[in-house]
Amino acid sequence: MLGYASRDYVGHPLTAFYDNPDEARSLLTRTANGERLHGYPTRMRCADGSLRHVAISSSGRREHGQFVHGRYVTVDLSDRHRVDHVRGLLAAVVESTDDAVISKSLEGRILSWNAGAAAMFGYQPSEIVGASLNLIILDADRSAERDILARVAGAERIQPFETRRVAKNGEVLDVSLTLSPIRDESGRIIGASSIARDIRLRLALEQELRESDRRKDEFLAVLAHELRNPLAPIRNGVAALRLALPADPVIRQTGAIIERQVQQMARLLDDLLDVSRITHNKLGLQREVLGIGGPLEMALETCRPLLERAGQSVEVDAGDPRWTVIADPVRLAQIFSNLIGNASKYSHPGARIRIAARCDEGELAITVADEGIGLTEDALPHIFEMFSQASQARSRAQGGVGIGLALVKGLVDLHGGRVSARSAGKGQGSTFEVRLPLSHQPAAPPPQTDAPPEPVDTLRRVVVADDNDDGADSLAMMLRTFGCDVRTAYDGGGAIEAFEAMHPHVVLLDLGMPGVDGFEAARQIRRRPGGADTLLVAMTGWGQDADRRRTAEVGFDAHLVKPVDPLTLRALVEPRSHVREEEPALCRRLPNLVPPLTKVGRG
Repeated sequence: MLGYASRDYVGHPLTAFYDNPDEARSLLTRTANGERLHGYPTRMRCADGSLRHVAISSSGRREHGQFVHGRYVTVDLSDRHRVDHVRGLLAAVVESTDDAVISKSLEGRILSWNAGAAAMFGYQPSEIVGASLNLIILDADRSAERDILARVAGAERIQPFETRRVAKNGEVLDVSLTLSPIRDESGRIIGASSIARDIRLRLALEQELRESDRRKDEFLAVLAHELRNPLAPIRNGVAALRLALPADPVIRQTGAIIERQVQQMARLLDDLLDVSRITHNKLGLQREVLGIGGPLEMALETCRPLLERAGQSVEVDAGDPRWTVIADPVRLAQIFSNLIGNASKYSHPGARIRIAARCDEGELAITVADEGIGLTEDALPHIFEMFSQASQARSRAQGGVGIGLALVKGLVDLHGGRVSARSAGKGQGSTFEVRLPLSHQPAAPPPQTDAPPEPVDTLRRVVVADDNDDGADSLAMMLRTFGCDVRTAYDGGGAIEAFEAMHPHVVLLDLGMPGVDGFEAARQIRRRPGGADTLLVAMTGWGQDADRRRTAEVGFDAHLVKPVDPLTLRALVEPRSHVREEEPALCRRLPNLVPPLTKVGRG
């Protein structure tokens, strides 16, 4: 038991083998005095220096009233002590935890009830041990509880779940419940142990986070709306000046600068809202089978002003036109324009950007490589995170706000693809690779468009209604340069009056006007004589899918998001035969930034 040889033990003082020598002397004295000991607990020292828990039983032999010797029987209790110690620790944990730890029979009788259960439910152990578990279960949940106990009895594994329990005072508690079987010595399941955790605070915090997230989304939408409103008169006014005085070089140059910055602002707003929609799975894709040539061309058109100002060249190898993917062409162009714009911003003037496509293991891989500032090793893992920027990029004038690559990753993920970045290091350029699943279908043929209708008359009558005076007046000014007869109104009621007085071909309505808003104005115009044939255009800062669905339901023919591209607007209000070939260069249309029309308008 203790590891000693006989020679190491016999003849030595007994006290030398006890952890507490005084205790050993006490045992000897008590035995000598005639006391019989039964299972006296103590500790003895082993040959290797360790200690063993033992129980001592002793008796003494006496002759003629004198003590002769004592007999000591020592039983090793170390294993039992360890078990008891563990049990004691578990009991202490159960009793000290804030969770409710309850054991119950398979019939639903409460067998044990810890302090956490007493604090959570208000019942003391003396009140509830032996009672039915139904005391803390809502009537509607009792059937489910019986089913769970039956599953435990059948040795079925019960995954943690959330449910409700009722306290002594009638308060309903949200709890997270974990169950495990209780087995006897033969392994038979005789009951169940449950741990209930109060999750009311967690649920309240989750609700608060959801509400905060909802308010954030609303804030972003309102922010985009409010920022688009001042952008609209800026863009309209510049377009009117450039069309009215096309020969003035100062106006042409200044107008081009303002136009580029307005487009950039609109693009940032769109990107920010798109990232939010992707995060909440609210961004839908209009998928079709297509090659990447078209989206790449759209992306290059978007980035052309940026590339031209920096004197940068782009080499494009779009691969075999028979290579196709199933994707949303507008969103694919958005992916490429962000990557090309990123490459341009972080490369020096005159740099070369290379775009190449190849097939690789059932995927179409498109790379955009630049000769720019590069990426450090520590920046690579975070480059696609929201608001992430490489440290060396923050000092650059065109550094951006760090949402473009997050948007790229979100859009690529929606397409079932992958995006990655690599770089040899700082100053060594970067390569971004988008991989999309290859489609084995041929690209869909381009849609057939009907020939534009012949104009009914030369002069187009237009009503503009916007509660932003500058927005309405600048838009009217631009429309007059197109040769339109324009009336302005600053609320919905004024728009209806102008319609009745003018009988216009086109009515452009802001939606959020005071009094009669744009929705109600559209309904009333549709009900009036001639209203069914009038082109109704919603022109607003609200551009989410729900906003577009609502305007379509009311009866608008088109939904344009401010600031509206002048050429898009001109295509709506003026017969196509009147647009001169040289004027599109004044305000180059960016297809992936200007929302498409809901449908082609009347007349």
